[in-house]
Order: sequence, then structure tokens, then C-alpha cells
Amino acid sequence: MRSGQDMSQRELHLPDQVISYRVVKNANVNNGKKLVLLHGAGVAGKDTWVLIASMLTQWEEVLIPDQRGMGDTHYPDRSDYPFSAQMLVADLNALVDHLGWWVFDLGGYSLGGMVSMLFKQQHPDRVCKQFLLESALLDRPCWDSTVQLRQRYSEAAEYLRSDNRDVGIRNFMDTISPNRRTSVQIDDLTASRLGRRPLGFAYALDCVTDAINNIDRESLVAAQGDVTSLIGGLSVDLMHQYHRDMAEGLPSWHYFMVPGTDHSLPFQKPRQIAKVMNEETLRYRNM
Repeated sequence: MRSGQDMSQRELHLPDQVISYRVVKNANVNNGKKLVLLHGAGVAGKDTWVLIASMLTQWEEVLIPDQRGMGDTHYPDRSDYPFSAQMLVADLNALVDHLGWWVFDLGGYSLGGMVSMLFKQQHPDRVCKQFLLESALLDRPCWDSTVQLRQRYSEAAEYLRSDNRDVGIRNFMDTISPNRRTSVQIDDLTASRLGRRPLGFAYALDCVTDAINNIDRESLVAAQGDVTSLIGGLSVDLMHQYHRDMAEGLPSWHYFMVPGTDHSLPFQKPRQIAKVMNEETLRYRNM
């Protein structure tokens, strides 16, 4: 944590969920600006965002919650159960209401990006600047291809619910980052991170699949504000094509390629991501 910054962990008790969250307060910033950062499927908020948050200079406070099935957030009986994207949106709404955060910037990685977009669509006046790191639902230009891709994630989820959890985790990694630069050490670290709550991870994958079958992507994209979209340089060409096309066709969509990384970009290139977020926020505020 950078000098002048501190972090506290807290809990919000809802009827069916204990939401764990952290608030990073930057004593060197006094502008009242707030930022919410949402993690992806199978990973905790702290692991995904705290290092990036330590290098952010444009916000006084950064909220990093753990979503259902992941991190330290849990059901009262400590078991894991299926959940929907709308439940995650409702959880976020309850949390920011609890904190009195009425207007804020919002960022999301993978699953968190999908939740971010849904929240913006439903609460357009509360979200200002947006950041999407390889957001779910925005995998491919062709919607049919995106839907077909989810079948492979569904297969991984089935393994995660069985005695072959390691197979499910490896299948997920191969599907989401087919061009990654592999090493035994890096893959083992990623698999260990994803395997902490395998059932919650499976339900998170199911959550995205269910959302894909029930969401109008065109309407969702059209409802977004000023978006900075970051895609790993080693991620599939079709994803880059889709985000380049949106940046060319939508004046509020800004595409950045993060060289030398894949879907694990927040873990691999936190400094570069923080730099883009700081600079893009200055651009947005000076428009």
C-alpha cells in the first residue's frame, strides 16, 4: 500500500448474504471522488484490485467488494448456492446505498464488467466514468459465437461441481486464455487462485451463461456512458476486433490493448492498467 493510503475490511449483513468489502482511502487525494471495482469469476476483490488501487491517484476512496460465491462474501450458512446477475446488481446497489455512495465511477473485470454494465443500465445517473477489463458478454463480435463459447464454460462448471475440479479449472483457463504464455508456475498459481471456492466459481460461470441467454447485448452496450475498455494483447483477435469496432463506432468507447498479457491482465500488468485508468479519468473530467 502506498504511503498515505490505508485499507479497511468490513461487512454488510443482508438477509441472505454477508458481503465483505474493502475501502481504500487515499489520504493524498481530497476531491471527494469515489470508484467501485468489481472482480471476475472465481477470484476475490482483494487479489484482483488492491495492487491497482494502490497506484490510483484520481480518487479519494476506492470500494472493492467480494461478490457472491467468491472471496470472503458468504451465505449465512457458509454454503454456496446458484445466483443470477441481477442478484449481483442488487448486492452492489445495497452496498453503495449502505455507504451513501450516490454517484461514483465504476470498473469491472470479466464477470464484474458484466455486472458493471448492468448496474449502469439500471442506474444511469449514479455511474460516471467506466472501466471494463475484458468484460463478460463482450467476447466476440458475433453474438452466436459468444453464446457458443459459453458452452465451454458450462462444461468447465460441471467439472467444478464434480470430483474433477482441477479439470474444470484447466478447461476454463484454456478457454478464456488460449494464447497465454504458459509456465507450470504461473498456471499453478492461477489454478490455486481459482480453486479456493470451486462451487462458487461454478455458480459464477453459470451466472454469466444464464445472463447471455436473457440479455439484449445491443441495448446493454447502448446504455453505457464513457467506457475505457482494456483487452490483453495476447487475447483472441476477435475480441480485439469487436472492441476496436466499438471504439470506431461509438464516440464514448475507448479501446486500449495491454501488451504482453491475456485475460489475467489485472494480475499481470497492474501498473500499466492503473496508468491508463488515471490518464483516462483526467481525459474524461476535462472534456
